[in-house]
Amino acid sequence: MANNRDNTPQEDESIFDKLGFSWSGMSPKGDPGRKKMHFSFWYFLMALVAFSLIQDYIVARQTDTVPYSVFKQDVVAGKIKNLVLTPQRISGIITKDGQGRKNWPFVTVRVKDPGLVKLLDAHKIKYTGHYESKWLSTLLSWIIPLAFFFIIWRVLISRVGGGPQGVLSIGKSHARVLADTGVRTTFKDVAGIDEAKQELAEIVEFLRTPEKFTRLGGKIPKGVLLVGAPGTGKTLLAKAVAGESGVPFFSMSGSDFVEMFVGVGAARVRDLFAQAKKQAPCIIFVDELDALGKARGMNPMGGHDEREQTLNQLLVEMDGFDATVGVIIMAATNRPEILDPALLRPGRFDRHVAIDRPDVRGREEILKVHVKGVKLSAEVDLAKVAALTPGFVGADLANLVNEAALLSARRNKGSVGMVEFQDAIDRIVGGLEKKNRMMNEKEKRIVAYHESGHALVAMSLPTADSVNKVTIIPRGIAALGYTQQLPTEDRYLMTREELLDRLSVLVGGRVAEEIVFGDISTGAQNDLQKATDIARSMVTEYGMSEKLGLVTYEKERRPLMLDTGSAPAKEYSDETAKDIDAEVSLLVEKAHERVKRILTERREQLEIVSQKLLEQETVTGDELRELVGKEFASQDDPDSAEKSMYGEASIGHA
Repeated sequence: MANNRDNTPQEDESIFDKLGFSWSGMSPKGDPGRKKMHFSFWYFLMALVAFSLIQDYIVARQTDTVPYSVFKQDVVAGKIKNLVLTPQRISGIITKDGQGRKNWPFVTVRVKDPGLVKLLDAHKIKYTGHYESKWLSTLLSWIIPLAFFFIIWRVLISRVGGGPQGVLSIGKSHARVLADTGVRTTFKDVAGIDEAKQELAEIVEFLRTPEKFTRLGGKIPKGVLLVGAPGTGKTLLAKAVAGESGVPFFSMSGSDFVEMFVGVGAARVRDLFAQAKKQAPCIIFVDELDALGKARGMNPMGGHDEREQTLNQLLVEMDGFDATVGVIIMAATNRPEILDPALLRPGRFDRHVAIDRPDVRGREEILKVHVKGVKLSAEVDLAKVAALTPGFVGADLANLVNEAALLSARRNKGSVGMVEFQDAIDRIVGGLEKKNRMMNEKEKRIVAYHESGHALVAMSLPTADSVNKVTIIPRGIAALGYTQQLPTEDRYLMTREELLDRLSVLVGGRVAEEIVFGDISTGAQNDLQKATDIARSMVTEYGMSEKLGLVTYEKERRPLMLDTGSAPAKEYSDETAKDIDAEVSLLVEKAHERVKRILTERREQLEIVSQKLLEQETVTGDELRELVGKEFASQDDPDSAEKSMYGEASIGHA
C-alpha cells in the first residue's frame, strides 16, 4: 500500500504518523503483509488476566505458606507477631526463620483449635480479626450472568434482524443505490440501439433541466418500460440513463419484493418509494418486472395472493407520484404480454421503448465497444464478424469476443485473429467440437452425403442463402455435422418463393441419403421438424395455400402463464383440419420431388463434395464454389442465373 505522504514533516502529522504507524493498529504503514490490530474488549480482558497471573505467581511467592504445626511451634518460641485471624486462614510476620530471614510474611490454613486464642494470650502475641465483605462477590454473581445473557441476546438479534435479510428489516427495501458505488455508465457504453437511446434522451434532459418542461405545462412520463429479448441491453440502457443524468439510481429485481410472509412485498414497495422521494430527483429501476407485475387473476387457486397485493401497492404508489418531484420509474421485461393491463396504461408506464435485436450495423458498433480492451490482429474485420452473427444480441457479442480472446490465449498467440472469431462463432452456434467422438466409416459417409445435399441444394436455388461452410465434425450434444449459410442481408419479411427454397434446403440432406444409399437414417429428424413447421405456418398463418385461400387458422399464441390449462378450441371444422394436414404434406412432398430432381442432375458434384468432406472434414464456401463452379443455378428457375446468389451476412443452419 503506497504512502501518499512526502518526506517533509506535516503540521497535522501525529507521533504515530512520524513513526510510520496507522491509527487502525500498530502495523507499520506500507506493510500490507501484517495484520492490523483493532482495540476491543478482548484485549482488555487479556491484559486483566495477565495482571492477575502476575499477582498470583510473582507477588504471592513473597509470602511463605507454613504448616499449622510449625506455626504453633513458632508461637511458643516467640517468633510470631502481628497475626490476622480469618475463618479460613492465619497470616502474620515471622520475626526470624531458619534461613536467617527477618520479618518475613507467612500464611497458614486455619485449623479448628479452641485453645489457639489462649495460647496467643499466654505468649502475649498481638492478633486481630478480619471482616470479609461479601458485596463484591454478590454483585459479580448477578452481573456476570446478566452480562452473559446480554451478549447472547445481542448476537442473536444481530444475526436475526441486523442484516439486510433479517427479520426486523424484512419490510425494508433491498434496492441498491448505484450512485454510491462509483459505477458510471453513459450512452457511450451503449451501442447498436440508437433509436432507444434517443427515446430515453428526453428522460435525461428532464432530470437535468426539469424547468424546461414544466415551464410549458408539459409532464414527463412517470414510467418507462423497456421491452426486448434477453441480452439486448435493457439494464445497461437504464444504467446509462442514470449515469448521464447524474442522479441516484435505485436498482431492484421484481423477485426481491415477494417473500413468504404476507404483506412484506407491499411494505418493501412503500419503503422503496419513500426512499426515492427523499433523494429526488432519482430513478427507480425494476428489473424483470414480469416477476412482480404478472396479470392478476391468474392464480389457479383463486384468492388474493401475496403477489397481487404487492402489485396493487405498486399501482397505488405510481398513481401517487407528483410529476414535479422528479422520481422516474423504469422497468425492464422480456415478457410484456403477461403484464397486468393496469400497469401498462397511461399514467403509469406511459412510454414503452422496444429494444430489438441489432442489425448488422448495430452489431458492428456493439463489437467495437467490446473489443476496446482486446488486442486484435490487423486482419480482423469487425464488419465481417457482424455479418456472420445475425440474431446475436449484445450479450451474445460480448460472449463472442471473450471466447475469441480465450481461444487466442489457449493457442499462445499475441493477438486475436479472424480465425479465432470464426471458431468462436462455430462454438457458440453449433456447440463444442467433438473430434474425439468416434464414428464408423458408414456413419461418416452418411453424414458427408447428407451435408453435401444441403449445400448443393442451397447453391442451386435462386433465393437460398449462400453457403459459408460445410463440416462433418460433430458438435454439441447431437449434431454430427452442419451446413452454415450466409444471407445477403438482414431480412424482416420472407416471400413464398423464399420459404419454398428454405423448405427445399432442409430436405436436401434426406434426399441425398435416398439417392446415394437407397435408404434413409434418423439424422434428418431435426430438418424434417423445421420443414414441417415452415409448411404448417405457410398454410395456417400466412395464407399461402391456394386451396384454403387467404384465411388464417391460427390465433395469436398465448403465453403459457395465461393459458387456462385446457386445450384451445379449434375455430374450424374437422374437414378443414384434414385439408390443412393435406396441404402441409403436399408442400413438403413437392419440396422433396424438387430436391430429388436437382440432386439427381448434380450427382457428380454431390460425389465430389462428399469425397472432399471425407478427406478434410470441413469445406469453406469458396472451396465449395471452386469444386462445383460459380454459375450453379437450378433449372427450376431459368432466370436464376442472373440473380445474385452470394453475399455477406449471417449464419443459419440447414
